[in-house]
Amino acid sequence: MSSTKRVLVISGKRKTATARATVKPGKGRIRINNIPLEIYEPLIAREKIREPLIQAGEDVWKQLDFNVKVKGGGFMGQAEACRMTIANALIKWTKSSHLRTVFLKYDRTMVVGDPRRKEPKKFGGPGARARDQKSYR
Repeated sequence: MSSTKRVLVISGKRKTATARATVKPGKGRIRINNIPLEIYEPLIAREKIREPLIQAGEDVWKQLDFNVKVKGGGFMGQAEACRMTIANALIKWTKSSHLRTVFLKYDRTMVVGDPRRKEPKKFGGPGARARDQKSYR
């Protein structure tokens, strides 16, 4: 298999958001749900997605095209799922253990998933732990 035809498909999850990225050689274009990263809104989500790219350095990702499809969850969960997908794609593409240690040192959730989930609601109240108040009057 020649390196010019190489394509990677990587997925990442955060809470209920799932992101799937297709990585191929290109000009450094990054699209999230067919929206270029440069105009992706909101700004805080865009900056979150950009973190692995800043940590890796331009020389690593400028010759790659990322096409990320993300669904489920809220905008921040989607941003963190995209961020994890991009970070893992860069690690897998470069096969660099140095890049992995850089990501892990910066923020572990960029490479490794966060297992926390919402606790299920129980009877007798509006939520998992909250209970209906009693007055006795």
